[in-house]
Amino acid sequence: MFARVIVDAPLPQPLDYRLGDVDEARADLVGRVCVVPLGRRKLTGLIVATSDASALDDSAVRNVERVIDEVPPLPSAWLALTRFAADYYQHAWGELAIPALPPLLRAPPGPRFAASLKRQRAAYSEAPAGDPATAVELSADQRAACTAIDGARGFAPLLLFGVTGSGKTEVYFEAMAQRLAADAAAQVLLLVPEINLTPQLQARLQRRFPGDRLVTLHSGLAAGERNAAWLAAHEGRARIVLGTRLAVFASLPRLALIVVDEEHDPSFKAGDGARYSARDLAVKRAQEEAVPIVLGSATPSLESWARASDARYRLLELPARAADAGAQPSWPQLRTIDLRQHAVQQGLAEPVRQALVETLARGEQSLVFINRRGYAPVVSCEACGWLSGCPQCAVYAAFHKTDGTLRCHHCGWQARVPRACPECGNTDLHAVGHGTQRIEEALRALLPQARVARIDRDSTRRKAAAQTAFDAVHAGEVDVLVGTQMVAKGHDFRRMSLVVVLNCDAQLVAPDFRAPERLFATLLQVAGRAGRAGLASQVLVQTRYPEHPLLAAVARHDFAAFARQQLAERKSAGLPPFVHHALLTAEARTLAAALEFLGCARACLAAAPGLHLYDAVPMPLVKLAGVHRAQLLVESVQRARLQAWLRDWLAAVRALAQDTRPRVRWQIEVDPQQI
Repeated sequence: MFARVIVDAPLPQPLDYRLGDVDEARADLVGRVCVVPLGRRKLTGLIVATSDASALDDSAVRNVERVIDEVPPLPSAWLALTRFAADYYQHAWGELAIPALPPLLRAPPGPRFAASLKRQRAAYSEAPAGDPATAVELSADQRAACTAIDGARGFAPLLLFGVTGSGKTEVYFEAMAQRLAADAAAQVLLLVPEINLTPQLQARLQRRFPGDRLVTLHSGLAAGERNAAWLAAHEGRARIVLGTRLAVFASLPRLALIVVDEEHDPSFKAGDGARYSARDLAVKRAQEEAVPIVLGSATPSLESWARASDARYRLLELPARAADAGAQPSWPQLRTIDLRQHAVQQGLAEPVRQALVETLARGEQSLVFINRRGYAPVVSCEACGWLSGCPQCAVYAAFHKTDGTLRCHHCGWQARVPRACPECGNTDLHAVGHGTQRIEEALRALLPQARVARIDRDSTRRKAAAQTAFDAVHAGEVDVLVGTQMVAKGHDFRRMSLVVVLNCDAQLVAPDFRAPERLFATLLQVAGRAGRAGLASQVLVQTRYPEHPLLAAVARHDFAAFARQQLAERKSAGLPPFVHHALLTAEARTLAAALEFLGCARACLAAAPGLHLYDAVPMPLVKLAGVHRAQLLVESVQRARLQAWLRDWLAAVRALAQDTRPRVRWQIEVDPQQI
């Protein structure tokens, strides 16, 4: 008997191994984690099939060294999901499946394996106690959405389109409660786009479902925490799994419902390795396991909106904000501040400065949103025009005043700010532009009596720092909050009545065809932080393009009209979701080498009918961490045709890469989010 095994290696898989001393009569081998030799190494493998024959010469087949019996086998649905994902995103099966396992199982077990397993199982050995929190009284629209979800049987994709503050989370909770009550062993999966959203949701889930075991899964957990959470889900002890994109691969033997919150968020797309979309795989998983899936957003992705428009998804709407303890929720009024007419001091126009003063005087909170870290994006010499560039990337190095450094936000390079211009020796260097640190400084000068806080990646590097900062805002210990994308979504700030948006013009004129969709989502999400508890509120957007139709649509809170206009533009231009893309990127020591490799790759196969290969071009960020980058876009109107063509083409590309000197690194991304 032979085992067909997948491993984390870029090889054609599965690989054949002889079962050797393993009991061949066992019926539970498929799905078992095992240890196998590969070359001179020992690797974790996963048995995906057994066979009584091998296509290899008998002398070339090696033995399975150990089967990990201490962990139950992975279910067939999990194997099918990872196989589909590997095929669709054009990676070896094991390259995708093995990294989806917890750290405990990704390496051959050591002498303390059994003790570690026992300790991690004990972490969730007892069900939590407590009385459930009183459920929030639902509106008629919320009840209708819950009824629709509860009535769904088998695979049913539902798009919950609810304005910010409409109570989508309460609909999720009620839908989860109904599924868990219907089956004592049922499990539900709730996906969120970012780690910093999990603590708040986890606390709410624990209050709502105190008797049901809840686990969280995300990359910010320590290895032991991830192992314990994964095992509790895999063994059916955890009934609710809350996680970021990697949780889409959690092993859930009794899955009954999937919920994807903020389904439009680009964070659901992996940025390295197998660049999968957790949202899309969640839909596929729901289809394969015949369970409903709820995709929720105030600004759905245009792909999901198009499917709802075509009745492939069922659209559920929450058009009004939910009432809060008798307070009538209000929509924030959006007003553009024309920077062509209003002078700016320290990044803030006079109407904005006045609004901040008035909000503080009323004892209410303000949010200043600028999606740019650091003090300033660049340092310049006015004498010769020198600009602080990263020596390893084709970008500027940002100035961080707190420690007096220049930092590249792409590769991590940093150095002390020079005392004099390295080009001409001039000592009069200037910070150009504004980041969160500089805006924080300006606000402290403008409002000396205010409690000003900043939340960005720099201020929340330490573990639990982000949650501590958000807790302070919720507790009313902050008057003015400065933040990046981290503060824009999912947070229920009760005393927030003013939102200020800075530096949105860069996205208004960006060449990326997805930039308007992303900007609309960002503006609507950050605007939704205000007016959630009945306070009269406003959103002030500083811009040089106050007449832009996107800003007018945001002011009307009219996503439907914006989506129709964007989809019409994309259809006429032949852009997703009406065509399908794959992006081949190459990295080399020189741009010429990267372009030459892609040119050869393009010539490997002629384009087939219905398929178009664009020319190889430099990437917009052409140099990153000392490596030059180029890209080649492939397009097809039929997804299946693109997939079939990619399989043959990438085999030729792999052979080409083996023969190319100097070495070129390449990567394929299916359904790229940035081109």
